Amino acid sequence: MPQPSRAERRRQGRSGAAPPPRRDPMRPIYIGVGIAFVAIILGFAGYNWWENRSVQQAYATPTPGPNASQKPIVLAAGVAVGSKYFKPKYPDSLQGGRGQVVDGIGCGTQEYATLHVHTHLSLFYNGKQIQVPQYIGFAPNPAGPCLYWIHTHDGSGIIHVEAPDIAPPQGGPFLLGMLFDIWGQPLQPDDVAGLKGTVTAYVNGMKYDGDLTAIPLRAHQQIVLEVGTPVVPPPNYTFPAGT
Repeated sequence: MPQPSRAERRRQGRSGAAPPPRRDPMRPIYIGVGIAFVAIILGFAGYNWWENRSVQQAYATPTPGPNASQKPIVLAAGVAVGSKYFKPKYPDSLQGGRGQVVDGIGCGTQEYATLHVHTHLSLFYNGKQIQVPQYIGFAPNPAGPCLYWIHTHDGSGIIHVEAPDIAPPQGGPFLLGMLFDIWGQPLQPDDVAGLKGTVTAYVNGMKYDGDLTAIPLRAHQQIVLEVGTPVVPPPNYTFPAGT
């Protein structure tokens, strides 16, 4: 009896084999849901990383640079630093904060604590230190008094940033330019709050040649603006305990 050919044996083998398994029509959906779930997890992780990094940057305590005075000057809340130059009790000008939103910064009836940091600002005019006025950002507006997220309590030069969010609504850190906009005073390379002359700036004892309005307000940041000459060595301060 003739033997079946190899091709016939293959056909017979296939005819007796089980049919191939059916592909689950829901499989693409399951894969898509899995990918979306992973993307959501990665998105939350990325957002948390960004938020934690922003908080760390805001609370980073800088080290004074080599140009800072060797012996730190101890700051004390309520103790003025420099000669009084700006006379009004509430110094915000008509161009500054009167209760309206300024640079995205609101004026509230309370001090917030989501972000609570302190920066120091020193002003010099022709080599003489000028007092940063108290109550910048306090608005005795007709609708009732309010307090901007960036403000001063006294003439010590300590700038308080007490905000409901770790960053302003438009993003980025809180900036020195926002304080001056709330104050309603110019901050330019030749004019700081009406003190006119070439401005020499230092941040943490290091000379700063960038945009003055873009200097960030971070924890224990030390900002020195010197208008005119002579240019004196930037002071180095120690913040009060607990600030």
